[in-house]
Amino acid sequence: MSDPEETFYTEERWQNWLDRVEQQDLDPEEEDSARLLLNLQDDAAIALAKIVRAFEEDRLDEAAATEEIEEVREVVLAEVEMDDEETAMLIDGVQTSLVPVFYAAEEYVVGGPPPEGTVGEYVEAAADAEAAEDMDAALGYLVQAGTLIVDGAELPMDAVEELEYGLVSEWVNGLDSLQTAMADPEVVEEDDDG
Repeated sequence: MSDPEETFYTEERWQNWLDRVEQQDLDPEEEDSARLLLNLQDDAAIALAKIVRAFEEDRLDEAAATEEIEEVREVVLAEVEMDDEETAMLIDGVQTSLVPVFYAAEEYVVGGPPPEGTVGEYVEAAADAEAAEDMDAALGYLVQAGTLIVDGAELPMDAVEELEYGLVSEWVNGLDSLQTAMADPEVVEEDDDG
């Protein structure tokens, strides 16, 4: 069983981020706004990285780890009510980016990484699937790429830069957060709820 004192993510934590986002006059072209949104995204990815680490270190069994991932997903992907439509769209973008991250963490816990293929190959296959309008396949490929990233593989930046803007590029953006989180699963910025 998991240590009852280990909390990976809370609704309150997500809400704190949302409050900060709502209080700022967001302009995604501006560095501070972009960083705030990225921190929000990275913070959720870090929670997943910590769950995966706990699973690898046998502090959580498979059932407990998947349950923890599911709980974080329910908090982070719940519909967000925002007065400002543009802010709501930006949050929606963050949530979209995180979708494959949740699935990848879960897939890693349940099945591990795929026996063959590279992150770059899966990203390419996802882009091809998107071009063929098969978004389920595209997501599936990126989930596989994500399990490889959890396992220590790198997201090749050249493959990322070649992507057309679309769902796959948003999802890959989430995998980039996952890579950052796996490399350094420390709390983002100042943690003021200590």
